[in-house]
Amino acid sequence: MKNIISLFYRNLFLTNRLFSCLAGSVVLFVLSFFFPWMGIIPELVFWALVVLIIIDIIMLYKTSKGVFAKRHAPERLSNSDNNELGVYIENWYAFNISVGIIDEIPFQFQKRDVWFKTNLKPRERKLINYTLRPTKRGEYEFGDIRVYAKSPLGLIRRRYNFSQAKTLPVYPSFLQMRKYELMAISNRLTDIGIKKIRRIGHSLEFEQVKTYVAGDDYRTINWKATARQSNLMVNSYTDEKSQHVYCVIDKSRAMKMPFEGLSLLDYAINASLVLSNVALLKEDKAGLITVSEKLGAVVPADRRPAHLNKILEVLYKEKTRYLETNMELLYSTIRKVIKQRSLIVFFTNYESLNALERQLPFLKRIAKYHLLLVVFFENTELKKLSEQPADDVEGIYIKTIAEKFAYDKKLIVKELAKHGIQSILSAPQNLTINTINRYLEIKAKQKL
Repeated sequence: MKNIISLFYRNLFLTNRLFSCLAGSVVLFVLSFFFPWMGIIPELVFWALVVLIIIDIIMLYKTSKGVFAKRHAPERLSNSDNNELGVYIENWYAFNISVGIIDEIPFQFQKRDVWFKTNLKPRERKLINYTLRPTKRGEYEFGDIRVYAKSPLGLIRRRYNFSQAKTLPVYPSFLQMRKYELMAISNRLTDIGIKKIRRIGHSLEFEQVKTYVAGDDYRTINWKATARQSNLMVNSYTDEKSQHVYCVIDKSRAMKMPFEGLSLLDYAINASLVLSNVALLKEDKAGLITVSEKLGAVVPADRRPAHLNKILEVLYKEKTRYLETNMELLYSTIRKVIKQRSLIVFFTNYESLNALERQLPFLKRIAKYHLLLVVFFENTELKKLSEQPADDVEGIYIKTIAEKFAYDKKLIVKELAKHGIQSILSAPQNLTINTINRYLEIKAKQKL
């Protein structure tokens, strides 16, 4: 009996409507002292309110389970994307109810207003959808779902607690990867900013001999096959396949800088995942190397069906470190692991020419054996400062310094080009599109 009373006490909450009614009763009692003609009206109102409260309690507590709620969530969340979740709720009462729902989301989101209100008819079911956008990889712990049910009288609320504690991992942006994958399959990459690259010449990768149709290059006519078939036949060529594409990710302190809630490392990881997937769709082999002051993960290039999941699992665990990149270690690892000429996409960041000069000797050695593409980031915050008008001496100083840093980034591009090293200077939010564009350009121009 004691446990039942305790449970009843913990799960019963007064509503604003009840407080308003109680306040009205108090006002009537006070007025009855000044207006005797009111007689027992305040007392009748009070006891009527007590009766309504008892009826409301009976309505809400006559059944042990009046509502049911459950969280609908995916097995994993995608970093930097809007992930759709939902709360399924069902009314088991024989009357209409009004409910308020609290879903205890992980503390990483720093949101305290995940409160949903809805009305349910008897036996009605609803799915309330909402979205969450994580900005860090790792494990996110969800708590319970709490439902506050209110009858048509609306004087009290009954709280229901549903144990829905669950830990969901947040992986690199696999939703973005799927979007690009679908676009690539349907040849609609131009819809999201991927450029069409004009093909220069044709590949030497022979595919088949086919019948000539209008528009085929007459230089590809196969005269022997034409003589045998008594019909014009041409050689068909396709893009070279099984080329090695390695994403090398710098995990040093230079990649710790945040933009729009994500670190530069997370932008690089998301772009690497998408690029690896596109390379596999192009029937190339994708590999991965992560490095900081010590060597991180090494995934040799491959194109087996489960290879992308292997890359995804490796990227999920990567974190930034606080020392500079050991470029000598990176060079020796590349020489040891990568045996044939490959496209190496090196995701890093330089804020000054001095930072580049420390690494340039090793970059030149890597470029001697492989096609090296250095990807680094444009500082969008400094760009905004350089574009703002200066109103005073301090503003002029800030604008000048911002323009100097922006100019240094352009000098870094020129310095790399001078040594035959390709580069991409990209705003963080455009990194994926710019990287894929350059990869497709390299494939089209047969530079690898």
